[in-house]
Amino acid sequence: MAETVDELGPVDWLVVEFPGPNFGNGQIAPFLADLVQRDLIRVLDMVFLRKTEDGTLETAEISDLDESQLGEIRMAEAELAMVLSEQDVMDLAETIEPGHSAAVLVWENQWAAPFGAAIRKAGGQLVASGRIPTQAVIAAFQADADAESPEATKEGA
Repeated sequence: MAETVDELGPVDWLVVEFPGPNFGNGQIAPFLADLVQRDLIRVLDMVFLRKTEDGTLETAEISDLDESQLGEIRMAEAELAMVLSEQDVMDLAETIEPGHSAAVLVWENQWAAPFGAAIRKAGGQLVASGRIPTQAVIAAFQADADAESPEATKEGA
């Protein structure tokens, strides 16, 4: 990993919460595996959390869970860099409702690494970044569609 630091792509993280104690029953794993196999992303860290009804937190690594819970995600285990600290995990666990489970995923966007490297080599540096939540984009598209619909035109006339 040290040799490729100059070529490192942007790193993102997310916490996905599931109702109950299961982690999506392996339904998400094939999609994550596809992204990894196509070298679009590299999984850097992955932690699984369960919060009991009384709020007690249980943590698990990939090796702690059986294949029926993870599906094809096991292939990522050998490459993990373990970038999350114990405090990071505790802070993220605060977002999970009692009785639910969650997967915490940290990944490098390998598809963007050459662009980021070119920026750094040209003397540029990232000064701002952000992400627009998918729900906000969907709402904006829906608002535009509603504004352009014939009913909206008649109502506005």
